[in-house]
Amino acid sequence: MDPALSPNTFSNCFKEETWKQTLLFSFQSLGIIYGRLSTAPLYVFGTVHLNLLKSEETIYELFSFIFWTLTVVSLLKYALIVLRADDNGEGGTFALYSLLCRHAKVGLLPNDRSANEVASYDAGSPFRMKLKSRARRAIEKHKSSHYLMLFLALLGSCMMVGDGVLTPAISVLSASSGLQRSLCDIYVPVPLACAILVCLFTLQHYGSRKIGFIFAPIVILWILFISGVGLYNIFRWDHRIVYAISPVYMYRFVKNIGKDNWRSLGSILLCVAGSEAMFADLGHFSKKSIKITFVSFIYPLLLLSYAGQAAFISKHLNASYDFNHLSRSMPGSIRHIFVVLSLLASAVGSQATITATFSIINQCLALGCFPRVKVIHTSDKKHGQVYIPDVNWLLMILSLSVTIGLHKVERIGNAAGLAIVSGMLVTTCLMSLVIALYWERSFFVSACFLIFFGFIEVSYLSVCILNFHKGAWSLVVLSAFSLTVMLAWHYGTMKKYEFDLENKVTTEWLTDLSPGLGVSRVAGIGFIYTDIVTGIPAFFSHFITNLPAFHQVLIFVSFKSIPVPFVSPNRRYLMGRVGHRDYRIYRCIVRYGYCDRVKDTDDFEEQIIGSIGEFISLEENDCESLTSPDGRLIVVGNSSPEGNALIPLHDTYYNGDHHMSLLNNETQTSPLADLFERGSASSQRKKVRFTLPASSPKMRVSVREELQELIDARESGTAYFLGQSHLAVRDGSNFLKRFLIMIYVFLDKNCREPPMALNIPHAALVEVGMVYTI
Repeated sequence: MDPALSPNTFSNCFKEETWKQTLLFSFQSLGIIYGRLSTAPLYVFGTVHLNLLKSEETIYELFSFIFWTLTVVSLLKYALIVLRADDNGEGGTFALYSLLCRHAKVGLLPNDRSANEVASYDAGSPFRMKLKSRARRAIEKHKSSHYLMLFLALLGSCMMVGDGVLTPAISVLSASSGLQRSLCDIYVPVPLACAILVCLFTLQHYGSRKIGFIFAPIVILWILFISGVGLYNIFRWDHRIVYAISPVYMYRFVKNIGKDNWRSLGSILLCVAGSEAMFADLGHFSKKSIKITFVSFIYPLLLLSYAGQAAFISKHLNASYDFNHLSRSMPGSIRHIFVVLSLLASAVGSQATITATFSIINQCLALGCFPRVKVIHTSDKKHGQVYIPDVNWLLMILSLSVTIGLHKVERIGNAAGLAIVSGMLVTTCLMSLVIALYWERSFFVSACFLIFFGFIEVSYLSVCILNFHKGAWSLVVLSAFSLTVMLAWHYGTMKKYEFDLENKVTTEWLTDLSPGLGVSRVAGIGFIYTDIVTGIPAFFSHFITNLPAFHQVLIFVSFKSIPVPFVSPNRRYLMGRVGHRDYRIYRCIVRYGYCDRVKDTDDFEEQIIGSIGEFISLEENDCESLTSPDGRLIVVGNSSPEGNALIPLHDTYYNGDHHMSLLNNETQTSPLADLFERGSASSQRKKVRFTLPASSPKMRVSVREELQELIDARESGTAYFLGQSHLAVRDGSNFLKRFLIMIYVFLDKNCREPPMALNIPHAALVEVGMVYTI
């Protein structure tokens, strides 16, 4: 079994957290995860239409719904069940989908369909040794179920993105409305909300850790404040509100239900806004800290706040003002404190969904379902803490647009409610499959989970549909936009990969036939980045056919995403040869999880060179070799039993022009030397150079010579070959196919360029254009 894919590998990536670390994570999670849940009292009762608040009995019934919705959905479903389905510390819809990809073979992503299974799973993994249940066999057999699961994963991600747009708008606008009530005739909500939103999104680049330390005290003060006021209101106005926790009140509400009354439940749904973030933000903290914080602090204090607000409303039904807003339940002496705290808390309340959006986009990006964007890892200790600048500014623009365009809390609340319940319903569907296929529980248990929680969420979904024309339509527009982007990118990526597989040439074409074409070998190293893991990519054969020359050392590099969060660094690289060893052509397969930071590292080239040196040293022993059509593939770790094959010399500066005496008179047989010289040269930048270890009797002379050739080639310069694809749709293709390819081409031209994503210097880049007819 390959430890790179073993569950123990990932748990060993992080040491068992101590109680001190748990308390620290719990404190930070208050500022990141629970801001949304803690600010929901600002708009839950406040978005209920005043005409629907007719009697004390109605208030009791609505509070009963709040109590049981929080208890069943937030506490039972998320805190006690869904958090247990983490993917080695990562959460969210794509984490559930990755579990299903590994345990039920339902992956449709291009990287999962690799012809060479060594790029995704190794023989002997525990996932293969499990007996196939009837449900697993049925799901694996029907392709339509694979498409359905991918669609659900993308839909859930779109709901989280939509929530990341709507939550900042409704939180900040609701708090600004409280200030409006204090300033009477001065109109401030929308302008003030926009200013706060700009400040909030500007802070995101500091990362979850710093923001958590800044925001956590605000959340603590806020929730203690509103729960204290809630306790005061219970004793001051109506202590009988505690009896409303009885489900009998919900039964009475449903018994006398009408269309208007049923619509009011759309506001009650907002009390669980932020529950999904507990699971989606799991990668930023730990399961234990999230659960402890919610059960012992957030949940009981929130119930006190809602009970106090309901007690106040029940005794002010005949008031002439909008008595259902939280600000009205504040005693007059502390109302100004409430205004300040609510503005601060509303900004914090938006943080949970913004952070969750970054996590979800990062997972989509790694699994090939989102255009290339820059991902900044803001913590070296917690790999799940990321910041995505492009997504951050896009969220800010969309959130400002929603705030200005809808400009009413009720309308934004209807859209946010639809996003919340849709995301929860997707999680319920995927979770029921995880229970059956991953936890291997009976079909009855899985069905009970789906029916029980699905019934609750479908009921709330019907309420949100009734409010479609009252603002919920905006979520449909946002989701249609993001889902189109994800589907188009996935479709285009998949079609490109299939085209590469169909048009690749054999390795014999390069190693045996190409000398007959008059191909010259020039000094230096050529990195060829390709998606396929066998054969020669079409763009490189196209290049050789037209410009017959390539470097003395060639390295075919393939990145293969595995549906796991992390791959252990010492099991990440698979190395092999292409052709005979005299050709000096190597293949490197880089396996990475959807939370790994692989491409955005400055020393990636050095890691590849060092891994090839180790491969050359290990090859004679054929250690942990795997067979493939190209020969042996060896899992390369950080060090070999014989010691380091190449010794890095740090803090040296590499100047491409200084080392670029590429060709002497004997080898310069092609006019392409100037092209490679320009391509291999790079501006002066800090590089890591290599040297051989002192003479060792354990190292064979042939191995030492090959390692020296590798060092000499590195000193001569490096060039990077990338295929620049131009997609064209075949004549007669249907409209949907043309539309998706058109969107993909637009995104490909306007997203982050592959050389930038791979930290490739422009002076050393050689792009080869190819027309892909899809």
